Amino acid sequence: MVKTMKLIVRAPAKVNLGLDVASFRKDRLIEWDMVMTSVSLNDYVQIETQDSSNNIEVHSNNGFLPEDSRNLAYKAARLFLQEASLNQSVRIEIDKHIPIAAGLGGGSADAAAVLRGLNEIFKTNYSLKKLAKIGIKIDSDVPFCVYSRTSRVSGKGEVVVPLNRLPKMWLILAKPGISVSTPRILHQISGKALEHPKIDNIVNGIQNSDYNQIAKNLGNSLESITTQNYPQIFTLEQRMRKYGADGSLMSGSGPTVFGMAKTHSRAQRVYNSLSGFCSEVYLTQPLNIENP
Repeated sequence: MVKTMKLIVRAPAKVNLGLDVASFRKDRLIEWDMVMTSVSLNDYVQIETQDSSNNIEVHSNNGFLPEDSRNLAYKAARLFLQEASLNQSVRIEIDKHIPIAAGLGGGSADAAAVLRGLNEIFKTNYSLKKLAKIGIKIDSDVPFCVYSRTSRVSGKGEVVVPLNRLPKMWLILAKPGISVSTPRILHQISGKALEHPKIDNIVNGIQNSDYNQIAKNLGNSLESITTQNYPQIFTLEQRMRKYGADGSLMSGSGPTVFGMAKTHSRAQRVYNSLSGFCSEVYLTQPLNIENP
């Protein structure tokens, strides 16, 4: 048994280059078809095993993050220990940089970091596929965050197919001063006429390293619902393009909007222009790109 060991794991945010509600059943189960990538905006998760048994602690530098069993990192630790039949105590410290309730998968990224970290600490040698199988029990974004590379994600989030590296690009993220409840947005899907982005075109653009094809096919089925509730998201997208982004889109269920730029100088200009309009702006790159 490992008694005391400490490890810090990086937990990257995710963005959706494409998000489609492929089907919506009467029992409210959603089938997704998405293209996701991880970016260089990270939480840092410190995992420490302790010389005692069967206790999980979660602490964070963010007062809005629950530190009990509602926390996805807590759930990840509990499920991992159960799966591995380990009677061990774990203390988790989350250094939070990814905005909460922002459509960037921060909680799922933290949970995935815990799964990867415990797998390393306890030398269980679980494959990413195995960790993703545990992760889907926590949240639909966790399997992708386990892989943390550009992928097409389908089903309920459990089918993760890694794609080629993205062509070199920069992503400017901007979160307006609101938080969005994903369950509330999903509850409004019923009866709505959704737009369905061309996910295949985004995938083909990635596989062919075609920056322009990716930029012109960005799309999110949930955008029409979220922007109806929060029109400032649409305004932010328009500003992104006005300031020079080649494409802009809401990530996840919102409210964060990202813009694409091919060069650092163009991205910096968009970032500088938005900084006076929006208090939370981040200049990032996808982690999985050519010639970083």
